[in-house]
Amino acid sequence: MRAPAPAYTANDGVIDSAAGILGGALLSSLDAVGEVALTVDRVSLVETMTALRDTPGLEYQQLMEIAGVDYPERPDRFEVVYCLLSLTRNHRIRVHVQTDEEKPVPSITGIWPVAGWLEREVYDMYGVLFDGNPDLRRILTDYGFRGHPQRKDFPLTGYVELRYSEEQKRVVYEPVQLAQDFRTFDFMSPWEGADYVLPGDEKAVPPSPAPAPVATAPAPAAAPKVDVPKTTEKPADTGAGEPANAEAAKKVAKAKAAPKKTAKAEPAAPEPTEARPARKPRAAKTADTAAATEAKPRRTRAKKTDGGEA
Repeated sequence: MRAPAPAYTANDGVIDSAAGILGGALLSSLDAVGEVALTVDRVSLVETMTALRDTPGLEYQQLMEIAGVDYPERPDRFEVVYCLLSLTRNHRIRVHVQTDEEKPVPSITGIWPVAGWLEREVYDMYGVLFDGNPDLRRILTDYGFRGHPQRKDFPLTGYVELRYSEEQKRVVYEPVQLAQDFRTFDFMSPWEGADYVLPGDEKAVPPSPAPAPVATAPAPAAAPKVDVPKTTEKPADTGAGEPANAEAAKKVAKAKAAPKKTAKAEPAAPEPTEARPARKPRAAKTADTAAATEAKPRRTRAKKTDGGEA
């Protein structure tokens, strides 16, 4: 039997319960697309997480993920998102805090030890500092990596590239060298035509406009040609000369003098069987007797011995 789909707890009352417990630490809340998001004060993050874990009716016992988002236009450009799961209520919630490059976020490794690696990922990708993390170092990029790849101001090509050197027999790091700079792309359809001149097209000579078509009277249709069979009314029309005409006359005269062939006479049908005379009886050469059909006894030959006949 197929198991029913898991029943998720509704979001009703979650924001009110969290607001009553957190008080001034809750800056804003949002219930959208079936998910509850709470934006809390960065300084009181550890107390907020402890209250969400231990308060009856909330009971978010498990930390599932920590993610980072970069908004360069904000004063606090980074937003750290904590995804929590309540196993007893089968419900999920998101907790958001905001910071910048200098202000550290309190570490929650004392509540959930798994947060140690998750905070290292956010630090490696965005450069967010976590106060209280016992091992805050890079976890995804290589040793000596410069910059944080998920920041919006990080170049897509990076700063260095690595390759294997045959001379040094090891992997070496070198500054990025591009044979061609990145082009400036736009979202205009090239099939519909752009409203600007593409690089290089300014050198092309614009084509002269085509002259307007002039209306002319249609030409009269020519009469269709009729095929006339070639005929010869007299021998002179053939063009073959007297020798050919005399030879043709001989063939015509010979064909007229030859007797007409008639159809070959077919043989007559055979006479009916009833009208034929009876055949004479065949003279018998042997008498048909009973002895002629009886089996004859087989003669046995006497065996010879060394002294002569037996």
